[in-house]
Amino acid sequence: MRDIVQIVSENQIWLSGVLLLFIVPLLICLVRKRSSQDELSKLLDAIGVDHLSNIVVDDDMGGEIHIEHLLLTGRGLVILDVKTIRGSIFSSDRMDEWTVISPQDRSTIQNPQRSLYYRISALRSLVQDVPVTGHILFLGAPEFAKGRPMDVIFPDELLDRYEKPGKIALESIMDAFFPYWERVRNACKQASDGDS
Repeated sequence: MRDIVQIVSENQIWLSGVLLLFIVPLLICLVRKRSSQDELSKLLDAIGVDHLSNIVVDDDMGGEIHIEHLLLTGRGLVILDVKTIRGSIFSSDRMDEWTVISPQDRSTIQNPQRSLYYRISALRSLVQDVPVTGHILFLGAPEFAKGRPMDVIFPDELLDRYEKPGKIALESIMDAFFPYWERVRNACKQASDGDS
């Protein structure tokens, strides 16, 4: 009887250890993801007079294009594609795929610049008289090992470039940009999970 109790006890300890090996990394990932979402939410509020997330607009060629984040700022409309990556990224403007080397693994992502340019073009056709820019925002402080491609930006740079203007400047900006922003709001729809 004592042997059976000892075997059961050893198996419970072993099983607990195995579960911890899986649960702890999962919890760390969830905490990091939540932290990145909080950082992004604060950043969007700090720069955007208003913003829309996870929307679809017509691409002016009979189709639709997904926009992850669209902000009305003091400098016009800003499209943000957000990537959360930790590690090193080997990339360039001309590469089709960027290599990501993290502490856990090595992977590739499609060069996000081309799809960003399609999004900018679709939005410009909708609001021709308003400046439209776009950036690939990287959270997680990755290192670009061979230099940073165009349109890649980090949170502190985004905040410096698009910080909300003062109250008086904001009123004139809203007078100039708000009718176009309303046009965008009316032309877009919320994306479904399959659109992103």
